[in-house]
Amino acid sequence: MLDLKWIRKDAANIEQRLKTKDPEIQLSFVLSLDERIRVIKVNVEELKASRNALSKEIGEKKRKGQDTQELMQEVSGFGDRIAILDQELAQLEQELHSKLASIPNLPMEGIKASMDPKDNVCIKTFGEKRTFSFAPKNHVELNESLQLFDFSRGAKLSGSGWPVYQNLGARLEWALLNYMIDTHLENGFEMRMVPHLVRPEAMFGSGQLPKFEKQLFQIRDEDYHLYLIPTSEVALNGLHSDEIFAEENLPKKYVCYSPCFRREAGAAGSQERGLIRVHQFNKVEMFAFTTPDQSEKVFEEMLRSAEQILQGLNIHYRNMLLVTGDMSFAAAKTVDVEVWLPGQNRYYEVSSVSNCTDYQARRSQIRFRRKEEKPELVHTLNGSGLATSRLMVSLLENNQQEDGTVLIPIVLHKYLNGIKELKPQGK
Repeated sequence: MLDLKWIRKDAANIEQRLKTKDPEIQLSFVLSLDERIRVIKVNVEELKASRNALSKEIGEKKRKGQDTQELMQEVSGFGDRIAILDQELAQLEQELHSKLASIPNLPMEGIKASMDPKDNVCIKTFGEKRTFSFAPKNHVELNESLQLFDFSRGAKLSGSGWPVYQNLGARLEWALLNYMIDTHLENGFEMRMVPHLVRPEAMFGSGQLPKFEKQLFQIRDEDYHLYLIPTSEVALNGLHSDEIFAEENLPKKYVCYSPCFRREAGAAGSQERGLIRVHQFNKVEMFAFTTPDQSEKVFEEMLRSAEQILQGLNIHYRNMLLVTGDMSFAAAKTVDVEVWLPGQNRYYEVSSVSNCTDYQARRSQIRFRRKEEKPELVHTLNGSGLATSRLMVSLLENNQQEDGTVLIPIVLHKYLNGIKELKPQGK
């Protein structure tokens, strides 16, 4: 969440910058709630002071044997008024907390203000789009002969958008995951494996709740209220909630593999069949806790680690600095890494690297201490490193050959016992 003290001091500027993310945002209601709460708190303190003074007077009169009935009734009246105000105060504070939780993170200075993703800024490209001397197929068409995925049986099990990986499709997926994890480990990340179901508090801390409630899968019965993680970012952020790091232990950089679960639109169009938009996909996630002065450096390290994977696979990609309106709820700065998919004739994101500054840390109360000084909020950063479903599509479509085979990048050979290509299978 944003710092309420900061909003009080610079409300007009903050609201103007927030509107570049969400034009509907208004801070007037938050400020009026805050003002009402502060007035009530003053009233309560004044009433308590008056009650204490009367209580002291009652004590003195009792010692002198004087009648205190009238004063005791007056004290009782103070207590009733305080109880009423305390109840109102609790309701208002809960409402204020809810309103603050619905406000997104503030975009960093220098981020282009726009609500149109077409205004995202290309800051880097690697390689070139492949040109074909034959009519290339999309990954669904390639799968008809390669038999890497079983979409129909996945639908039989769970509905559309839940693919089954099979044969060399499953092995290639696993090879990609291992290659990515190895790369990040070499780049100084520590590996974690986290639960795939988390409590609502973890979802709130990462910024998923309350805004994205309808996009999440959850289990709710008499024993459990848990959410399936849409990304392991949620669990990695929650690992250190309510904790204080020593400054010398930062930055702390994690890498984690997990399946991800999201209520994506199952049939957004003919161009998004197969693996393009699914409810469950695999992802290797990078996550970091830093001091404020470390976060930009670590942001670049995470971006380079994601890029290194694509460069090793020799896949053409571009880096897009997102405009304010295209960033995620919790992000202050985001660069999307997009690969070219010939079968869709467009770029698709396979990594999104974001600096969330102290936004998630304030929601989760994650802090650090400089020597003996007062604890400060950390900065949190996250980045896909990478999401495999669209990466798999890019790998298949860009490496297809005229005879129907698909060449496997050299960096994956060791994970596949030397298999160098995918070959069409007999029916």
